[in-house]
This record gives sequence, C-alpha cells and structure tokens, in this order.
Amino acid sequence: MSRLDDSRPFIPLNIAVLTVSDTRKPEDDRSGNTLVDRLEKAGHRLADRSIVTDDVPAIQEIAKAWIGDEGIDVIISTGGTGFTGRDVTPEAMEPLFEKRMDGFSEVFHRISYDKIGTSTIQSRATGGVAGATYIFVLPGSPGACKDAWDGILKWQLDYRHMPCNFVEIMPRLDEHLKRGKLQEA
Repeated sequence: MSRLDDSRPFIPLNIAVLTVSDTRKPEDDRSGNTLVDRLEKAGHRLADRSIVTDDVPAIQEIAKAWIGDEGIDVIISTGGTGFTGRDVTPEAMEPLFEKRMDGFSEVFHRISYDKIGTSTIQSRATGGVAGATYIFVLPGSPGACKDAWDGILKWQLDYRHMPCNFVEIMPRLDEHLKRGKLQEA
C-alpha cells in the first residue's frame, strides 16, 4: 500500500530516541538499538539518545528539552506503555501534546494484532505533536519497535511517500504560533 515517488528528494530528519526503563543500560537496550538501526538505515540522523527511569518528571524533562530543540524533528520513546504501576510514559508524554494522533495508535494496534493477537491491548502506544515536533510513544519490546517503524514511521517520515506524509506538513505544524504572533503585532 505504501508507494514512494522517486522524483521527490529524500529529506533526512533528526530523530531523538528515548528508552524508558528502570533496568536498561546502553549495552542491553535492544528496543532503542532497533529504532536507531532502522532510522539510520532509512537515511535519518540520530539527533540524541537517552535512557530514563519510569518517572513522569524525568521523562518530561528530557521530552521538553527535545521539543524545545530546533534540531530535533521527531521523538520516539520506547517502554513504559503497559499497565503496571511503573508504566507511566503515556502519562508523561500526552500532557505535552498540542495535538493527539489517534490514528497512530489505531494503526499500530492493527499491525500488532496481526502478529500478537489480542495481546496488543496491553499497550498504550500513542502519538502526538508538540512544539512542531512529532512524538511517538512505543512499547518497550524490539518487536513492537519494528512493527511501528516498518509499518508506519518508515513511510510517514519519508517525504517521498505518497499520497501524503508527515514531512511535507512539518513547515506548517507551528502555524498557530505564527498566527498568534501576527495577531499581536
């Protein structure tokens, strides 16, 4: 279903990867490594990478810094989307969203359902936009990261993807801010 228009140029994005875990270290962060490998193979740039504990203020501190960084176009987090007491990534990220991306969660679950059946309902994967930065919150498994990247993000983060993609609307993500400034002038 995905089609690339080779007459359009590839535009590399700057993507930050955040692993949310109380136990992961750089040497055993398989989900983070999966995302980094895939984004780099696609031609994008790793803008930053961090591992943070399952703690709302700690997650938000990094996310806010990255949202405010004009050199970061996309944030992808992995981990903390389940239902246990320590799973707080959606609670940390969703309040930062200016706009929710309900379709991301729906399509992710559709892809996941084909692979793991009803177990997909144990994930609270979500997406949104904040400060003209796309944010995707993924489960903490390499399989879920592969599914999200291969089935959705690889295509939507490629300017050549037709009939539409996230890259082509990036210049317009902060229109509301510009309108506000124009109205004040």
